[in-house]
Amino acid sequence: MTATRKALALCTIIIGMATFLTIHVHGHNENYRDQLRKSQNFRASLIQRDSVLSYSPSSTAAALYDVTSYGADPTGKVDSTDALLGAISDALKGPSTGFLLQGIVNLGGARINLQGGNYLISRPLQFPVAGRGNLVIHGGTLKASDNFPADGYLIDLSPSSNNGSSSYNYEFITLRDLLLDSNYRGGGIHVVNSLRTSIDNCYITHFTTNGILVKGGHETYIRSSYLGQHITAGADPGERNFSGTAINLMGNDNSVTDVVIFSAAVGIMVSGQANTLSGVHCYNKATGFGGTGIYLKLPGLTQTRIVNSYMDFTGIVAEDPVQLHISSSFFLGDAYILLKSINGVMNGVNIVDNMFAGSDKGIEIVQLDQQNGAFKQVDQIVIDRNNVKGMKLKATVARESVQGNGSSWIADLNSVLLFPNLIKRVQYTFITTGNSFPNHALRNVSSNQVVIQSDVAVPATVFVTADQGNSF
Repeated sequence: MTATRKALALCTIIIGMATFLTIHVHGHNENYRDQLRKSQNFRASLIQRDSVLSYSPSSTAAALYDVTSYGADPTGKVDSTDALLGAISDALKGPSTGFLLQGIVNLGGARINLQGGNYLISRPLQFPVAGRGNLVIHGGTLKASDNFPADGYLIDLSPSSNNGSSSYNYEFITLRDLLLDSNYRGGGIHVVNSLRTSIDNCYITHFTTNGILVKGGHETYIRSSYLGQHITAGADPGERNFSGTAINLMGNDNSVTDVVIFSAAVGIMVSGQANTLSGVHCYNKATGFGGTGIYLKLPGLTQTRIVNSYMDFTGIVAEDPVQLHISSSFFLGDAYILLKSINGVMNGVNIVDNMFAGSDKGIEIVQLDQQNGAFKQVDQIVIDRNNVKGMKLKATVARESVQGNGSSWIADLNSVLLFPNLIKRVQYTFITTGNSFPNHALRNVSSNQVVIQSDVAVPATVFVTADQGNSF
């Protein structure tokens, strides 16, 4: 039991005793009024004391740093850079309660409160020291001034001096409820070699480099946020000129969840392993204008999962994909998936259970870019069970039935199969309506044409299933 609770319990007991005393003296007329007055005064003092104990701040409460108390101007008329850096510096030097990861000082949930203000800054809010964790910056707007460095970031989680003993710069830093306006001067948030960083409910706009750049580290989680170089709701007349990258993940084990990217040349660039993208809506720049919704730039070791996402007139590019999963997503406006050969490797790719909708221009839902050389190492590829409207279906599994009266049946599967000449397995069913029992066999699978022949001519229907993706 805490000291405060013990004090409250004692107050309750004493108040009860005082009440009993009041009833007791009421039975004696002598000195009654005097005793009653003393009893009431005593009770009143206890109640007042009880009130103070109930609302007194706990000694373990997280430290709060209100930026206006450091001289920050919440109207955005005066440069607040020094004031904000002062609050950050004090928070990083503030009370601590042990360590998180070894070498990361636990700041106990300290909060830098922007108090709903709009703050003009002329330099990045760069953390001065490393080795800190459990800190929150929240609740306001930051805007870059006209002389802000063109290569800077409004919030920069890369220490200006690295004197920490941890292998990571920071752990459990939370940035939430922020509007970051880069004013076409650099980027929004820079996270370098940090662990368990949370970016939640942020609106990041007017960047020219990256809205969010994550370099190294692990487990940066970006949730419920909106990013766009230009503030638009689609069909922008300047869409052809959109540039920059909304989210650039150059690290491992990160997650992007429930995020909207409404303008940028590239929505999400991924060059790290084991990242997850879920509930992402990209309409950043149409593929027809040279834009890419999601670009996976880690040839040979992709290890990325994209699920429940909405690719709105902009598609996905994956270089030499190895361990890539894309499912339960919607591709609108002729958006497609491009698998690009760098070293000719593709392994462990699942593109299943998606929806594609287009404009009847014959655009294939999955395409190959083999300008750097053909895909030569292809295994465990499953592109199947996607539904298509107004686009051309491509898959690694194709099915067809052929009818005829003769001794040879040819199923041409080129219109569906993705790879030009790569059938690895065939299953077929031979049904004849004649009286004979012919011998029949698979004779050829070259050029994506399956040839079934019988030893005698018969009327028959042949059902064929061909698979390009699995060699076992």
